[in-house]
Amino acid sequence: MSRVFAYCRVSTADQTTENQVLEIQQSGFSIDNKRIIQESISGSVSANQRPQFAKLLDRLEGGDVLVVTKLDRLGRNAMDVRATVELLDKHGVKVHCLALGGVDLTSPAGKMTMGVIAAVAEFERDLLIERTQSGLERAKQQGKTLGRRSALNDTQKAEVLVKIAAGESVSGIAKEFGTTRQTIMRVRNAA
Repeated sequence: MSRVFAYCRVSTADQTTENQVLEIQQSGFSIDNKRIIQESISGSVSANQRPQFAKLLDRLEGGDVLVVTKLDRLGRNAMDVRATVELLDKHGVKVHCLALGGVDLTSPAGKMTMGVIAAVAEFERDLLIERTQSGLERAKQQGKTLGRRSALNDTQKAEVLVKIAAGESVSGIAKEFGTTRQTIMRVRNAA
């Protein structure tokens, strides 16, 4: 007989997983309290790096079922979710996502859904990169300086080089100019 587990995650300690647990129970899944895994950790952390999820992976066996309310509970992005689902499928664990109508993501229909989601995510990522590159190119053509402003102007950089040539310490020069040692070393290395 297959065991059913629920993985419920929130991003911050002041949030609660109660709504996720309730949603899973109301959808018809009967889950023993000891099989409800709750975690408070940022979604930006990949699933395999989450302490409670890692413990869950150790407990899951072939034939088990894992239920989540939404895909983002499983990973930080479509690629991470897909890798997590593939790992679970490889171990014979079925993954049900309530937000997708409770579909088993390891079934043929679920795999197709995951493929579409991954393709859309990749498309959005490519569009974002394209827009960013286009914007940077347009800014360059307009003569705008990209990146952070230099901590030192050209006159100050010349003074720094004179002080370095005179044997003053990098730390002392940085203190005098109210900047970091790294800034002074970049000026020295660029010369």
